[in-house]
Amino acid sequence: MNVVEYMHTLGQQARLASRKLASAGTDIKNRALLAIATDIRAHAEVLKQENARDLKSGQEKGLDAALLDRLTLTDARIESMAEGLEQIAALADPVGEVSDMTYRPSGIQLGKMRVPLGVVGIIYESRPNVTADAAALCLKSGNATILRGGSEAIHSNQAIAACIKRGLNLVGLPETVIQVVETTDREAVGALITMSEYVDVIVPRGGKGLIERISQDARVPVIKHLDGICHVYIDKGANLDMAETIAINAKCHRYGVCNAMETLLVAADEANAILPRLAVKYAEEGVELRGCERTLQILTDINKATAEDWDTEYLAPILSIKIVDDIDEAIAHINRHSSGHTESIITQDYQRSRQFLAEVDSSSVMVNASTRFADGFEYGLGAEIGISTDKIHARGPVGLEGLTSQKWIVLGSGQIRK
Repeated sequence: MNVVEYMHTLGQQARLASRKLASAGTDIKNRALLAIATDIRAHAEVLKQENARDLKSGQEKGLDAALLDRLTLTDARIESMAEGLEQIAALADPVGEVSDMTYRPSGIQLGKMRVPLGVVGIIYESRPNVTADAAALCLKSGNATILRGGSEAIHSNQAIAACIKRGLNLVGLPETVIQVVETTDREAVGALITMSEYVDVIVPRGGKGLIERISQDARVPVIKHLDGICHVYIDKGANLDMAETIAINAKCHRYGVCNAMETLLVAADEANAILPRLAVKYAEEGVELRGCERTLQILTDINKATAEDWDTEYLAPILSIKIVDDIDEAIAHINRHSSGHTESIITQDYQRSRQFLAEVDSSSVMVNASTRFADGFEYGLGAEIGISTDKIHARGPVGLEGLTSQKWIVLGSGQIRK
């Protein structure tokens, strides 16, 4: 069997399994999640042994230290995987939820029911814990899933897959509800993203290159974001202590994450007061600053920002700064250069906060809060499958509800249309 035939077999099995899972109750799904968590704990040593094979191979191939760290399964990370499964089991089940019920003049009762998407294909890199996280989210939301992890984590992922299979078997759910691709052949990805007859949505999790490729080549809808070019705007009259705290947190809390601030916008009226304060703090954190011409007049020892900087997701201790005349210029800059991920305004003016919320076109828009809150856990969604900057279906952090859709339901008592 060649790779394409193999992937189509997985697709056929997933489609059949999705129909069985769609009718499974919350209790059996939760029992499966708890059984998988127990199995992961019980096989922690096996997981570490298989992970050691991946680490050895990665070292021989010259993977850098950061990638090897993401690849490593420690006792703490294995326990975190198990706890994540238990947390998802504790979340409310969105499947079957009925809303907006209303009576029509004809006498029919009309509403919407939340249902699974069907089959979700997930393509990801490096971190083997994603195997457990993604499987759990899809299972709880009633979706069958096909998981294709990176070749560098093949042994770790297959060991986790074995735990998942045993957990599913224990509660009587078919193993094909969650399938982890066993081949490292890149052709498997090409097949997965074009199997529209079997797969309902693709979720890529990884670097920009991977996501661009998936987005360009997929024949299946994709839930994704390419960049996290996030902005914080310090408005005229803002509380400067608050502004300082948020601007430091948004940039320095973690650098290599998609919800970190990459561009700071400052109202001209506040620039002389706030920028020197921030420069001292950023220097302490080792952040390189790149500023516009007006910024360079205040912070004379920083680098000049280029046109490319406004469109760059650094994922590093680098920050671009631009002074703007007013909120209208700030919003125009954001809507031109943002990736549509997350933006925040620091302000004490109610009307300008409302304007910012209404006119900034991003998946998360905040007032007086750090962009670092743009996260499924912080939003109370539990675990997330990723962040979506698309405008159709799911937008922002995608949790259980984002992995479902709605269908109309009609309840009648013999009505006919006249």
